[in-house]
Amino acid sequence: MNKAKLFALSQYPLPHHLLSRITGRLAECRVVWLKNLLITRFIKHFKVDMSEAEQEDPTAYGNFNEFFTRTLKEGARPIASDPTSLASPADGAISELGSLEHGRVLQAKGIHYSLTRLLGGDSEKAQPFMGGSFATIYLSPKDYHRVHMPVDATLRETLYVPGRIFSVNQATANHVPGLFARNERLVCFFDTPAGPMAMILVGAMIVAGIETVWDGQVTPPVRKVELKNFTDPQPVVLEKGEEMGRFKLGSTVILVFGPDAVQWREDLQNGTQVRLGEALATLDATRPA
Repeated sequence: MNKAKLFALSQYPLPHHLLSRITGRLAECRVVWLKNLLITRFIKHFKVDMSEAEQEDPTAYGNFNEFFTRTLKEGARPIASDPTSLASPADGAISELGSLEHGRVLQAKGIHYSLTRLLGGDSEKAQPFMGGSFATIYLSPKDYHRVHMPVDATLRETLYVPGRIFSVNQATANHVPGLFARNERLVCFFDTPAGPMAMILVGAMIVAGIETVWDGQVTPPVRKVELKNFTDPQPVVLEKGEEMGRFKLGSTVILVFGPDAVQWREDLQNGTQVRLGEALATLDATRPA
């Protein structure tokens, strides 16, 4: 048994949520010497580029979470200006992308999982995306961990789906079937100029929380399915490039579109590094908003 498979299998018996909540408490610690130690060691180990941060001094952050969700300097991530382009919602690497064939999403070579299950198990919510396309973007520890809008959009509803929180990386993607449909996640349904879009923020082991700009901290809540409607009375309208959420410790963002809505760049493949704001695809701008 290779190391990657052993690493993935070793996670099954672990108390995922307990470990993550303990990590969350540590990440909120404001004891000066401890939070400075955590931050400086993290920067050194993962080679974090602090020259891009609005606050470059690691010791100026009140706790680890403030550092991890740090803002960038203005202009550090230009947003693709062409209205027909789909911008990357985050820094990270393409895990997989492509077509949704037979209602299945590609997780890794030879491994697929159910789109319906990813979107919370409701076939009606999954139906508009059948025959469409997807992109999975993995955020590594060194990346900027705020998530931004890839296109102008109006929020329709959100669905919190409880689940396990396996570590998210290539090793687990290769060896844990249905990884993204098993992990805790927040599914955000939007209306866009290219038709419906689902934006899924996936939790992972030691991810201490997922936040949105419209609802604050979403995880860890009471661990039950929670559907929220945002169409009445005042819709949430977000512009392309505007922040929509953040991870307290990192994970994965999945974008899902309906048939013929987007055309991905031909050079994108497993492992391609992307940066927030760069064009990932061309939108079919003929669709109604």
